[in-house]
Amino acid sequence: MNVPAEIFRAYDIRGIVGRTLTAALVRDIGRALGSMARERGAPTFAVCRDGRLSGPELSAALIDGLNAAGADAIDVGMGPTPVAYFAAHHLGCGSCVAVSGSHNPPDYNGLKMVVGGNALFGDEIQDLRKRVEAGKFSSGKGKKSQASVLDAYVDRIAGDVKLARKFKVAMDCGNGVAGMLAPRLYRKLGCEVTELFCEVDGTFPNHHPDPAQPKNLVDLIKALKSGDAELGLAFDGDGDRLGVVTKDGEIIYADRQLMLLAQDVLSRNPGAEIIYDVKSTRLLPRYIERHGGKPVIWKTGHSLIKAKLKESKALLAGEMSGHTFFKERWYGFDDALYAGARLLEVLSKHPDANATLKSLPNAPSTPELHWALEEGEPHALVAKLQARVENASPFPSAERVVTIDGVRVEYADGFGLARASNTTPTIVMRFEADNAAALERIKKDFRAALQPLKPDAPLPY
Repeated sequence: MNVPAEIFRAYDIRGIVGRTLTAALVRDIGRALGSMARERGAPTFAVCRDGRLSGPELSAALIDGLNAAGADAIDVGMGPTPVAYFAAHHLGCGSCVAVSGSHNPPDYNGLKMVVGGNALFGDEIQDLRKRVEAGKFSSGKGKKSQASVLDAYVDRIAGDVKLARKFKVAMDCGNGVAGMLAPRLYRKLGCEVTELFCEVDGTFPNHHPDPAQPKNLVDLIKALKSGDAELGLAFDGDGDRLGVVTKDGEIIYADRQLMLLAQDVLSRNPGAEIIYDVKSTRLLPRYIERHGGKPVIWKTGHSLIKAKLKESKALLAGEMSGHTFFKERWYGFDDALYAGARLLEVLSKHPDANATLKSLPNAPSTPELHWALEEGEPHALVAKLQARVENASPFPSAERVVTIDGVRVEYADGFGLARASNTTPTIVMRFEADNAAALERIKKDFRAALQPLKPDAPLPY
């Protein structure tokens, strides 16, 4: 079988349905995954799918493949990706697959996979590809069954999260799968919910379900200005990333959300570790320290953060893209519905939620900037930059240079980051500083360090 290598990505499998991702290929991936899970002693999978039109066909093919490898599959039907993770705990099987294209366009779909409690990433996903290419599968007759876990999921959250007062929230699900569950969950928590695009529609007819892009929050901002909701929540296509908007339309990015969530967790667990990714504001670690916690910087990527959280003593982790992971009172996986509930729990103790959010430390920063390069180039160029930093650093005025994931240069008055994306052939850059002049100076430092590495590819700023 022709196996397109590019669909086997850093944290998941994702491709264009019918072209790079076919039902026949998904069946073989199921066989490879079932074989791997049997070897690891976790051969029963909960299988969940998002609201994409290709979901039922690909989910059936996956289950067929798992069964052919001798693994059992429990079909939990349609639901947000976190419901797949929850099902693995609730049903006691430890392994799961979310059939989801996340926030990609409607013609995409993919697989997010957990085996025996560990999210697959990197070499393990390449191992699946090699098994499929070689046709190396175990054989057997696995069982297929159905289970409904949505009520248990809602009850588990509503039994744990308690709001100190009622909330009026506007909620934009972008026609993603979170729409089938989020309004119900938040009403059960005691919220009045104004729904925007909460009907699940795999064609995403209104806007793209990606709250990390400000253009996808325009409708929510309008609804907040014209209606009586106090706060806006937005979910990505499969419900594992959260967007938050204040009454007056300010976007509170995930690194600032994490400040408030960390303060809350630390109030009960003084001295706890809190993990954040290399893209996050430098104001976050200071905030964590000020509230008695230990900040730990780590690589970007939901599977990488999950693994770090699992192996560490940390109780909370988050990354700039909107994935937030709770190990206190929860299971350690990223779940935007749960994160939004925990955020409202904290805010419900304040008479003015908007004032609380807007008072969180902030600094002038750029959005993510993407330097488009050829396939394979970003990692090679970043490795060159890392080598230069080790020898004669091109950033002489830096206070600290972090090289766990790309190059993050921290100055007294700001920071700059250049890292190779694991999902597209780009170098991702982000800059932050105390003022506009410092921001320009840091961008200039990075231009001087980066442009000579590939003079004919103009930087994105």
